[in-house]
Amino acid sequence: MEERKRVLIPQQDTTDMSSLAMEKQHAVFIPYPAQGHISPMLKLAKLLHTKGFHITFILTEFNHRRFVQAHASKGVTKIADFRFETIPDGLPPSEDDATQDIVALCESIMTKNYCLDPFRRLLAKLNCEAAASAVSPPVSCIVSDGIMTFTLDVAHELSIPEILVWTASATGYLAYHHYRHLIERGIIPLKDMADVNNGYLDIEVDWIPGIMKGFRLKDFPSFIRTVNADDILLNFQLHEIARASMASAIVFNTFDELELPALQSLQKILPPIYTIGSISLLSRCTIPVDNHLTAISTSLWKEETSCLRWLEGRSANSVVYVSFGSITVMSEENLVEFAWGLADSGYDFLWMIRPDLMKGESTILPSEFLKETKDRGKIASWCPQEEVLMHPAVGVFLTHCGWNSTLESLCGGVPMICWPFFAEQQTNCRYACTEWGVGMEINNNVKREDVKGLIKEMMGGEKGKEMIQKAKKWKERVVNACGPDGISTVNLEKVIKDVLFRK
Repeated sequence: MEERKRVLIPQQDTTDMSSLAMEKQHAVFIPYPAQGHISPMLKLAKLLHTKGFHITFILTEFNHRRFVQAHASKGVTKIADFRFETIPDGLPPSEDDATQDIVALCESIMTKNYCLDPFRRLLAKLNCEAAASAVSPPVSCIVSDGIMTFTLDVAHELSIPEILVWTASATGYLAYHHYRHLIERGIIPLKDMADVNNGYLDIEVDWIPGIMKGFRLKDFPSFIRTVNADDILLNFQLHEIARASMASAIVFNTFDELELPALQSLQKILPPIYTIGSISLLSRCTIPVDNHLTAISTSLWKEETSCLRWLEGRSANSVVYVSFGSITVMSEENLVEFAWGLADSGYDFLWMIRPDLMKGESTILPSEFLKETKDRGKIASWCPQEEVLMHPAVGVFLTHCGWNSTLESLCGGVPMICWPFFAEQQTNCRYACTEWGVGMEINNNVKREDVKGLIKEMMGGEKGKEMIQKAKKWKERVVNACGPDGISTVNLEKVIKDVLFRK
């Protein structure tokens, strides 16, 4: 029962949830329009659906089109009490099957406030439909991405509760929260872009409660790396973090044991917080396998399930899995160095290469590399990553350290080779490699010798063996958190009872 003591929100005596459901609740979900945000939000929506909620899940028109194309055979838009709706994003039309420009999206959401009125009109339409028929109940609560806080205005207008879901790490949130203090101290914006590489970012920051010792400026989310006080991404985070206090509660996709110091610090400065991570694992543990929503993937890309078949028959811990997520872009030089590092390591590998992985160019690997690795390498554009990382053949994950990938790696008990790209990936990398002991960082300037060396050390060296054991221990902890009496399971029930149900 020791785990139960780590609940951040005090326990209260409550009645059975079914007695609270005098009428069906209607939760409106709206994620930030990017794959890494949509996935945990959609899984949380499925969880609430199994608890009896009517769900409306809002995608931007661009991502809704991609989602429908990826799930064309599954009738995803035809479920009566789990509806998908759309709003525009304010960006020019695009036919690309790729992540949109993040700066443009943030500018549209914050500076132009483009999504607020369409969101307001959509909820009014949903409530009109509810009043006119018994097909769906009126909107009773909003579950919004933590960086889509314009929705709080509508929740206030309708006098309904709203929870914000922070889809990244709690430590990342804490670092974002202290952006304003970095500004007040004159630390950022940078005086010169040379500061990125001249050692300035190696300065340790030791005045933030809840942050690990040895945390450096370079470990903050990457949006501090600007000389422009009006930088869109910097100010977007400042704006969204400042508005969080308006929420009824904030949900974090983490578990207490992983980020307890940061969570304890956040508890003192935020509305009530609830940890329900890993949302992905929690959904697997909670939703029945025969539920009609189980077959619906949360991916905007069509997943190549042949990757799982390729893993079958391979020895345990023998495969290097490589994926840099949905946003990372790299130069041709970096791509080639990664390729030859994989080839020279001698290990089998499964590598996800999106069509847009190389910015502005088609992603083409050297023919010599393809010839040399044809019997021990598989390349695909996208795969069911959660299942891949749980496969016993996978021994190490070469990753960008996005939060979904980090949690899925821990859930699979797989150590990481870390190559962070942007946002709080730098923060996640630092924690994985030092605080949690499950990762090794590769230099931003990729060299094939480094790739080869880290793979060999992780797969067969003494440090690698230690990290494998630590990764297995973290797997045990997150599995316990998501079990029937686990802390994340308890907290999901609590946030439903305490916040989302209208009394």
